[in-house]
Amino acid sequence: MSTPTTFLIAAIEPLGIIIGAGMGVVVGGIGTWLFIGATTGKSIRTARAEGESIVEKARSEAQAEARRIESETEKKVEDRRQAVEKEATTMLAEARDSQARSAKREETLDQKLDQLTRREEKLEKKENRIDELASRREAALEEVTTSTEELRNRLSQVAAMNREEARDILLRETRQEIEHEAAKIEQEVVEAAEEKAHERSREITLMAIQRYASENVSDSTVRAVKIPSDDMKGRIIGREGRNIRSIEKATGADILVDDTPGVISVSCFDRVRQAIAAESLQKLVADGRVHPSRVEEVVAQTKRDIEVRIKKSGQDAIVEANLRGVHPKIAEAMGKLSFRTSYGQNVLRHSIEVAFLSQMIADQIGLDGQVARRCGFLHDIGKAMDHEIEGGHPAIGMEFARKFGEKSEAVLNAIGGHHGDIPATTPYTPIVMAADAISGARPGARRESMEMYIKRLEQLEGIATEQPYVDEAHAIQAGREVRVILNASKADDATAHKIARDIAKRVEEEMTFPGEIKVTVLREVRAEAVAR
Repeated sequence: MSTPTTFLIAAIEPLGIIIGAGMGVVVGGIGTWLFIGATTGKSIRTARAEGESIVEKARSEAQAEARRIESETEKKVEDRRQAVEKEATTMLAEARDSQARSAKREETLDQKLDQLTRREEKLEKKENRIDELASRREAALEEVTTSTEELRNRLSQVAAMNREEARDILLRETRQEIEHEAAKIEQEVVEAAEEKAHERSREITLMAIQRYASENVSDSTVRAVKIPSDDMKGRIIGREGRNIRSIEKATGADILVDDTPGVISVSCFDRVRQAIAAESLQKLVADGRVHPSRVEEVVAQTKRDIEVRIKKSGQDAIVEANLRGVHPKIAEAMGKLSFRTSYGQNVLRHSIEVAFLSQMIADQIGLDGQVARRCGFLHDIGKAMDHEIEGGHPAIGMEFARKFGEKSEAVLNAIGGHHGDIPATTPYTPIVMAADAISGARPGARRESMEMYIKRLEQLEGIATEQPYVDEAHAIQAGREVRVILNASKADDATAHKIARDIAKRVEEEMTFPGEIKVTVLREVRAEAVAR
């Protein structure tokens, strides 16, 4: 295809030829004229003027001819350029149409390819579903065959049974199914409840344990004061009960006067106030003068005496435990524990015992024995004020110790976490927990003889082994926990949960024990194979 530039060159070439021809004619004419002028005798000036005139005329004609030819050439070039542009525009439009058709065709092919891919996936899923249904069908046929065979056997057995035997079998199977379903539902309910109320229930349980001591509550909260005569009992009561009311108001304890001869009982959950009331009564009985002003005087003096005794007990305990840098308020709080007992075990002596046990354990495993001894000594300090402040004694004790200068994370965490109320952040907390369990559960620590201790362990294991599917039961941690091993082939997970709850319920109903007993039911399936 020709381009506009090629066409322009082709048009200019004839113009040059024409101009050259014109110039040749002019030059020839001039020469001829000069020749004729010379021969005829004209003067050179005349001939030159005429020649210039002729040249000028020829130049004008040549220029006019050149402009005409140039104009024609430009017109032809413009016409050719327009034709070429039109042709190029047409070809470009055709190319764009072709490209658009190609793109549309490609898009259509992509859509068809996607449709084919989805169709293949659907077909593959259908094939897998067909294979799965075929497998289920085969399994169902096998199950139906087995069930049919079992049914035939059962029918053969039933045919030989009477009505009572058949009814008993039906009831037994129905009971097993219902118990299994009930165990599953119970497990789900318990798990949901535990998830929502675990922390709250643990706090409430610990608070209840520390404030209520089942059969020994009378020993802990009631103290008897001997009265020499009924006349003195009448003086203690006073006219219209004014003296006994004064004593109760001054001490904060309850004075119980009944028909028992020679005894007045003092009842109070705060053992310090109980001791103040009992000793004040003893002083009043010994003095013989009983009236409201005398009561207030004696109670005030007794309070001062007991406060001195409390401080001395706390200081003596700190010296015995060999501790340094203990705040006086902490020493006073520890002294109050000398009046507190748990199942007959003095809490201050228990704290000192836990301190040395903790030190021994820490020394054995390579930790700081002095830190462990401090943690063990202060772990129950919250019991000195748990009747006055709401909450469990671990949280109360941790806040009290922090308030009065205990900055060690190990000590604070051991106080607040020795019953699992908060996570253990140092290794000293589990050490104190172990020492606390050893001190409280060892034989003889809490009014329990060796014979009673062994009997309690045997009773605990006996309750566990009486449950169905139980192979073994072992009491560990001095009777604080019982481990029960089930027959894994006969009992499932739901049954294991039910058995654990049943054992715990029977232990609560049939046994008397301090603190709490953990029931752990284990169900394990082991599969072994030997490749040779």
